[in-house]
Amino acid sequence: MSEPLASLLTALDLTDTGARTSEDIFTGPSQWMPLGRVFGGQVLAQSIVAATRTVSEDRGIHSMHGYFLRPGDVNLPITFSVDRIHDGRSFSTRRTQAYQNGLPILSMIASFQDEDEGLEHQVTMPEGLPEPESLPSSADSLEDVRHPVAQYWASQRPFDMRHVTSPVYLSVEGDHVAHQAVWFRAIGELPDDPALHRAALAYASDYTIMESIMRRHGVAWANPGLKAASLDHAIWWHRPARVDEWLLYTQESPSASGGRGLAQGRIYSRDGRLVASVAQEAMVRVPADERD
Repeated sequence: MSEPLASLLTALDLTDTGARTSEDIFTGPSQWMPLGRVFGGQVLAQSIVAATRTVSEDRGIHSMHGYFLRPGDVNLPITFSVDRIHDGRSFSTRRTQAYQNGLPILSMIASFQDEDEGLEHQVTMPEGLPEPESLPSSADSLEDVRHPVAQYWASQRPFDMRHVTSPVYLSVEGDHVAHQAVWFRAIGELPDDPALHRAALAYASDYTIMESIMRRHGVAWANPGLKAASLDHAIWWHRPARVDEWLLYTQESPSASGGRGLAQGRIYSRDGRLVASVAQEAMVRVPADERD
């Protein structure tokens, strides 16, 4: 197994530190990041794992809403405290607080449900997009860039990310539009546990969602003076999927104002099933002379 994928699985394998006191408290490591701040998708995924540990195995997560409160420090572990808010006949609700140094860095509420049958429909997956094998990977796009963030994105992330048709790492090519699509999958095979795949999907969903905001204004990650941070994040899981198989992530931004932008996304399996929907508001600040 590759080192980045092993690191992801280690981060998601939380330790039950509340067992002796009968409290729902767990701890997990922080993955190294070049700028010293914990990746938001990591904290989301770990919070989901913590909440899942307190729910019966026949109830899977179907939605979560989280707020990023403070930047996390990669040099410190993270403590996760879970409140069992409600257990009904079909649904369970949990609140997870993630802490470092006694201060909350993320607050999340999640809902779980028994498998059930009901009405079925979905938005159709876009047609005519390039297949992932025909697109350059992050490693292809960034292998010659010596910046530590670029090198991390090129070789240390546990997911292969392939933009349709070009990324916004160094520049924004083509029209400045408020939408984009990204193929992604884990860089190796993951265990069969469906709960692990849901948590890993949450992890990956935070990589590129705000880029639809940036692309609309011609802002690349390398833009001087760019300050960007996720403020909140929501996911609705619709259908099961494996994250070690190619998934298409379509993204669009309906609005940006006040130094914030809203981004929405849909994640499809390669055969066209709508797997999940995502929404995120992000802080995106650019110097006046760099704005489109």
